[in-house]
Amino acid sequence: MPSSYSSLFLHLIFSTKYREPLIQPEWKDRLYGYIGGILREDHHTLLAAGGIEDHIHLLTLISRDVAVKDLLRTIKTNSSRWVHEVIGAPFEWQRGYCAISVSPSATRSVERYIHNQEKHHKGKTFEDEIVGILDASGIPYDRKYLLT
Repeated sequence: MPSSYSSLFLHLIFSTKYREPLIQPEWKDRLYGYIGGILREDHHTLLAAGGIEDHIHLLTLISRDVAVKDLLRTIKTNSSRWVHEVIGAPFEWQRGYCAISVSPSATRSVERYIHNQEKHHKGKTFEDEIVGILDASGIPYDRKYLLT
């Protein structure tokens, strides 16, 4: 095959450092927009963004030319710097992340899930949510690392 093709949808989830409630409602949409710009610049597409004060969910279509860890480093480094410089607030993301592949047929369902984060978290903590996602995805984890 002379050309290469890909369809790589990822549901990315990561938290603020120590789950601090740092993402403020008055500027969270600007943060999501800025992250969308970071992704566009590197030839990726942000399909959905959402979250609450202590974490973020992104549904992305990524290019075949990037490693997931490099993509997350770029998003986190640049968006953290943006919050410091533009918003003027102390801000830091956690070191880790969760990246789950999404079937093209499931993207609408994941988009709805991401857009309903505030409603979803009325009765569920981030730790409860991430444990459920990890369990459903068959990803092994150690609870002691979920808070770093």
